[in-house]
Amino acid sequence: MGALRAEARAGGDRVRRRRHRRRRAARLREARRAAIAEGRHRAADQISVCRARGAQRAVRARPLSRVRLGAVSYLNVRPLVYGLERRDDVSLRFDVPSECARLLAAGEIDLGMVPSITYLDRPTDRIVPGVCIGSDGPVASVALFARKPIHDVRSIALDTSSRTSAMLTKVLCARKFGIAPAFVPHQPDLAGMLASADAALLIGDPALFVDYAALGATKIDLGDAWTSMTGLPFVWAVWSGPSDAVTARTVSVLNDAARDGGGHLDAIADEYCADRPERRGAARAYLRNNLRFALDARAIDGLRTYFREAASLGLVADRALEWFA
Repeated sequence: MGALRAEARAGGDRVRRRRHRRRRAARLREARRAAIAEGRHRAADQISVCRARGAQRAVRARPLSRVRLGAVSYLNVRPLVYGLERRDDVSLRFDVPSECARLLAAGEIDLGMVPSITYLDRPTDRIVPGVCIGSDGPVASVALFARKPIHDVRSIALDTSSRTSAMLTKVLCARKFGIAPAFVPHQPDLAGMLASADAALLIGDPALFVDYAALGATKIDLGDAWTSMTGLPFVWAVWSGPSDAVTARTVSVLNDAARDGGGHLDAIADEYCADRPERRGAARAYLRNNLRFALDARAIDGLRTYFREAASLGLVADRALEWFA
């Protein structure tokens, strides 16, 4: 009996040890599963943190608002806005110069490539330094057309799309041509203008591409007339807007766009004239030979001189030039 009891006790011990080992193995398996799960949670947490940080960086990198730009709808502005339409931090629209000025006054754009005379209308505005639409001699796209000598002209039909050009016409009539004609606002239609007046002012693409010889008219280039009178360039349009409209970064972006555009003038002309390929040669020559886009010291002298001349005739009130930083 004692031997049987001893064997039973030994058997019970073996059973208990097996149960213990099974429980211990189960605990180890559970611990491993918990560790794996914890590792997965930590990895998931790390991924979530990385994603959150990435999203934060994306939010910081994304501009808070787009700068709204308005530019004239003619060929002469295209080198200055080269590549801007592909940017996410600006929006760009094209209109005639007078409409750009209206949009700026209405607060519908932050910055406009507007007729330079518009700057005098808005005492809190600033000018973007470095870039403009200018000329130093013949400009080709701003001209008087007449069927008689300029000194015999008694009336001029004005294309009112740009106040700068209309104002320059009045300055040149008084200071260079020595005439005092009547000025009549008119839509930019040369035949109709010459039917109602002795001469006509056209600007932009209509002046550049019109077949004036077919109407028996001659062309007087106002850029050439200005430079021959003053020895200075003329500034037709500038980027301008309220003093708090843009940052130094936007100023840099606009200057970079102008530099890039200056290196692609032929391509810009060809694309602009895609629907009228016969105009490509004239468009290329115009961008290369008639325009200057640098608002440098000579251009600034020309702009100041123009403002003084217009003010001396009582056409505007002059003011100092102020710039975006």
